[in-house]
Amino acid sequence: MSNIRTVLFDLDGTLADTAPDMAHALNELLKEEQRQPLPYEIIRPEVSHGAGALVKLGFGVTLGDKDFERLRQRFLTLYSENLCRHTRPFAGIEPLLQTLQQKHINWGVVTNKPAFLTDPLVASLKLAPAPVCVVSGDTTANRKPHPEPMLLACTQAGSQPRECLYVGDAERDIQAGKHAGMKTLVALFGYISKDETPRNWGADGMIRTPLEILDWLTGDE
Repeated sequence: MSNIRTVLFDLDGTLADTAPDMAHALNELLKEEQRQPLPYEIIRPEVSHGAGALVKLGFGVTLGDKDFERLRQRFLTLYSENLCRHTRPFAGIEPLLQTLQQKHINWGVVTNKPAFLTDPLVASLKLAPAPVCVVSGDTTANRKPHPEPMLLACTQAGSQPRECLYVGDAERDIQAGKHAGMKTLVALFGYISKDETPRNWGADGMIRTPLEILDWLTGDE
């Protein structure tokens, strides 16, 4: 795949292991509401689906239900106060980015996380080289699985969609990448629940570690 000029990443569960801090925020909220905290292994698979999914997991309420929006906003506040306490890039991400730079391949982020969380989190990770684009869930009118944020990332990275690879850990990631005309990889190390079947998502490949991206990029050379 020597034609790839840009590698784009989902944030939660692909670029960074954000689950510890998001789980902490949910359990703090549960304690505030006089509920029992949830085990980490129950929370982790839901993290890629965002704040609403975590509120649903913790309280059994969904959009439109009484208290849902109050709980979601309070979760976001608690999370923003402890945004990068235990969050780290997944093992292999940092050497991967350095190798991509050596290959003259740039990189960026496309996430459904809102910018007020995404921007300080990406800054706190201090990844080098720095991303050429960071597209958040509220950067464009539509979020993944819509292709709009993917196409904006392409433009900002200076690449055509066919020159981009998108790596994510949720079905919406693969759908967004495919709709935009990109190659796609499933990050199996991310937040995928046992009842999900990523081999059925239609991705171009699946990886178990970030550094396997390099094997995939050079596979046809």
